[in-house]
Amino acid sequence: MNIPGNLNQRQLKQAMKRMGIQQEEIEAERVIIELPDSRIVIENPSVLKVNMMGQSNYQISGEENIEEKDNSLEITSDDIKTVMESASCSEEEAREALQENDGDIAKSILSINSKREK
Repeated sequence: MNIPGNLNQRQLKQAMKRMGIQQEEIEAERVIIELPDSRIVIENPSVLKVNMMGQSNYQISGEENIEEKDNSLEITSDDIKTVMESASCSEEEAREALQENDGDIAKSILSINSKREK
């Protein structure tokens, strides 16, 4: 599609509406993109959401910083105790389940219980 360069904002919005394209500005303080070993953090972003034919696309611009992930998972004794009591399991089973489930207590309990049902 060829859009003439002399359209004003109002005409452009009307043309986009006729084509089924909707856009909205999203007020965001920060955008974080998680990567396997790091993450991209965009501070003070300008975020534009464009919906075209039911598909949402996001255009993001701002100050980019790359942060390395700390892959060490901190599992507290309270977390272990909660899993042990809820799943009626040993401390070792609770710790293993928490590590396998990224510290998520509910998933850990469900994981232990589903292993027992097999």
